Amino acid sequence: MHARVIKPEELGGTECESWRELRAESGAPANPFMEPEFTLAVAAVRPRARVAVIEEGGSPAGFFPYEKGPFGQGRAIGLGVSDCQGLVLRPGVRLSARELLRCCSLATWEFDNLEAGQTLFLPDSDEEFGSPVIDIGGGFAAYEEHLRRHAPKFHRTTAAKERKLARQTDAGALRFVFDERDPAALRTLMEWKSAQYRRTGRRDRFAQDWIRALVRRLHEIRTPGCSGVLSVLYAAERPVAAHFGLRSRTVLSCWFPAYDTDFAKYSPGLILHLRMAEAAASEGIGMLDLGRGAAEYKDSLKTGELRVHGGSSTRPGARAALHRLSREPVRRAHSYVRDRPRLAQHAQRALKQFGRLRVQ
Repeated sequence: MHARVIKPEELGGTECESWRELRAESGAPANPFMEPEFTLAVAAVRPRARVAVIEEGGSPAGFFPYEKGPFGQGRAIGLGVSDCQGLVLRPGVRLSARELLRCCSLATWEFDNLEAGQTLFLPDSDEEFGSPVIDIGGGFAAYEEHLRRHAPKFHRTTAAKERKLARQTDAGALRFVFDERDPAALRTLMEWKSAQYRRTGRRDRFAQDWIRALVRRLHEIRTPGCSGVLSVLYAAERPVAAHFGLRSRTVLSCWFPAYDTDFAKYSPGLILHLRMAEAAASEGIGMLDLGRGAAEYKDSLKTGELRVHGGSSTRPGARAALHRLSREPVRRAHSYVRDRPRLAQHAQRALKQFGRLRVQ
């Protein structure tokens, strides 16, 4: 086994095709975050992005995308926004996490959405999370029937709000676009999302230039394994809710949803998600991955969950120890709050109060 480290843009067409083939052979859900196109898009805005090409018998046997920081600190490609992380590796290849980190000159590799089945790194995970999903493999009608049985009040209420929104004289007819290509609509979504982050006291991801640039770049990508999809719900040609995510042939990874707060009483975001599920099913997509993180709307929409993991792999040494010392107190504090619902509710209220003060 041999590994060589290159910049993602140095990947050749044959290597990218080998990456896709190895990923398909894994049997894991075809998550677009695990495709080479996502790594290439991140590399265009994150100059420290790298890929370790693992070779066996003179041919590619694996690909490990990552970002390398100072002092050998590594992180998952696009950490902070990527919803599925890990190594693409041919089954049967003998490799350890420490060997891989040594090949990449990394002391640590941090992840927060490691997919299930990543046996190389799972022993190093500190936390496990549920990532809610919507199974639409049986068609949208079957999913609607699931909602009627398992979330009847949610289904009735959302349908009623959609009818009310459509009846409003100042709103007019509703129109849904599954794959909107207008850049202006994307700008509107990012403005809504930034306002939501500030309103709820959270870090505004779209205040970071690289994230805005990454989303704009992904919106332009059109490949079978990874395409940016902007879905918009219009009322009288005015956008009232939007979502930007990534899709493969069979998976839509939900990423950035937001809505116009002037229409909040109609729950336009929920209406949008149901329209998205319907359109995705008609496109042959079998699953919507709503992403990790607690949210009431996810509990209502989901049919099941995938498992993802957070943690870091390390090689023994002073640099790894320093990484642990800097990260562990924060991780433990987050876990402590998250595992205590009442405390988590108090923290949520405090964040919202901070957000209100910040936007005044």
